[in-house]
Amino acid sequence: MILCDEIYRVSKSYPKDELFGLVSQMRRAAVSIPSNIAEGYGRSTNAEVIHFLYNSLGSSNELDTQILISKSQNYLTDEDFTKIDNLNGDVNKMLHSLIYKRSQVNTVKP
Repeated sequence: MILCDEIYRVSKSYPKDELFGLVSQMRRAAVSIPSNIAEGYGRSTNAEVIHFLYNSLGSSNELDTQILISKSQNYLTDEDFTKIDNLNGDVNKMLHSLIYKRSQVNTVKP
């Protein structure tokens, strides 16, 4: 949720002509990450949980690209870019870890 809050904070200062472009895309991707996690954990099977974790991972990857675009367009300060990039990197690592652990649940060990 911290990542989502930070995306909303920094995107408030983007140019008005990006409101329905990059700002909208970034906010949707950021909101999609925790939303898909919540939806997945509300499902009844492990496979469904993993599916929604992968959806979250996809949104994190989309956001990574949008952060880079924001930096290249000088919409983000160096400080904000580093903070958001690190937060998204942490989220991405956590999602990979959750997916790995969930995929091991049905694995029979000798």
